[in-house]
Amino acid sequence: MIDYLLPIVAVLIGFLFVIIIRPKAGKHLKLFLAFSGAFLLSLTVFNLLPDVYAHGAGKNVGIFIMLGILLQIFLEFFSKGAEHGHVHYAGSDHTFPWMLFISLSIHSILEGFPIHRHDTLVYGIVVHKIPVAIVLTAFFLKSGIKKWYIAVFVILFALMTPLGTFLSVHIDGIEKFYAQISALIIGIFLHISTIILFESSDGHKFNFTKLAVIMAGIAMAYII
Repeated sequence: MIDYLLPIVAVLIGFLFVIIIRPKAGKHLKLFLAFSGAFLLSLTVFNLLPDVYAHGAGKNVGIFIMLGILLQIFLEFFSKGAEHGHVHYAGSDHTFPWMLFISLSIHSILEGFPIHRHDTLVYGIVVHKIPVAIVLTAFFLKSGIKKWYIAVFVILFALMTPLGTFLSVHIDGIEKFYAQISALIIGIFLHISTIILFESSDGHKFNFTKLAVIMAGIAMAYII
């Protein structure tokens, strides 16, 4: 049950944080994003990669990892980078942001698939979703999108990752494609986490605080 609840709670935490605190985007959010990128990347390397190579033929797994990277690049044409902490959606405040919602939903459903096989992955998803929910909510409030659109978007977005977990457990025969689906998701995670780490840099300058946060993310992922 925790695999279903925690991703929902993470989105709601990010949403409520913006509604109550009304934070300004700045250094602290960048550090949180850097931690989430390092944490998600480390979980992918420590847990998902060894497992998927144990279940599938080497080069075929690599092909699906590359397809996952390409899929995420394609989705970002519509999400405008919301998965890694920024968004430049140019839609009207009178219409529901369908393309943004669909691209984020595909991403979220896919990331829910391997959770039931990897207990620690749900924590990486939680750490990843909180800043994304913060950025999305802050952007929507600033852009003047109708508040009930925002509420519907956040609720449905929160449900997508648990939906992916549910489908991975209840679709008959899906286990036969476990290696391919997991490799696809690894590609998505590799792309997102490395982009997060790259974009949280401040002009490529050395930043000891950011380095410490990244090391903390790596260490925590290894420990759990």
